[in-house]
Amino acid sequence: MKHVLLLGATGTAGSAITKKLLSDTECHVTLFARHAEDMFSDSPRTTVVNGDAEQIENLKEAMQGQEVVYCAISGEALPQIAENIVAAMGECGVKRLIFMGAVGIYNEIPDDMDGEDNLDNEPAQLPNRQAVDIVEASDLNYTVLRPGYLKEGGENDFVLSVKGEPAKGYITTIPSLVKLAIQLISDETLYARESVSITRDTALENEEE
Repeated sequence: MKHVLLLGATGTAGSAITKKLLSDTECHVTLFARHAEDMFSDSPRTTVVNGDAEQIENLKEAMQGQEVVYCAISGEALPQIAENIVAAMGECGVKRLIFMGAVGIYNEIPDDMDGEDNLDNEPAQLPNRQAVDIVEASDLNYTVLRPGYLKEGGENDFVLSVKGEPAKGYITTIPSLVKLAIQLISDETLYARESVSITRDTALENEEE
């Protein structure tokens, strides 16, 4: 049984990933959020932790015995949280990190598609980029996952692009993000030490219209 620590478990992505982990895998999931106990309760396969990722001691306590850390937290504090995660994982001997950033942090969205959401045009992207820079500078077995705006849709309605390639969209279906997240949790070699965007294919959508 693989032990997974899910940070930001009560958010849109975190709660969807939790549901899939519990229904489709045998993982034990530690559900970590400021108010995790408002949404979840302990069970044979879940441990619920009310914690603050800005407090490194909270993270170190939750990381004991974990094999994978998945961070689905967003917001202005993300760079500090990334520093805490990297440090805590180093102290606790945990190597596998899946860290959610956002498409656009490398200015990879073509201008004619949705360039206003690139880092150079959207100040709100700065914490995402700073946090990802911290993760990429670590010696962890990380995968940076860069979704766009999260919406409902099909689990197979996605296309991937790696760092250095133009993004192919700026909208991500929640089921497709969950599908890739489960694959990354299950396979520690998948996109190891890489940054990958997952979006719908805007070019294909335009053709269909």
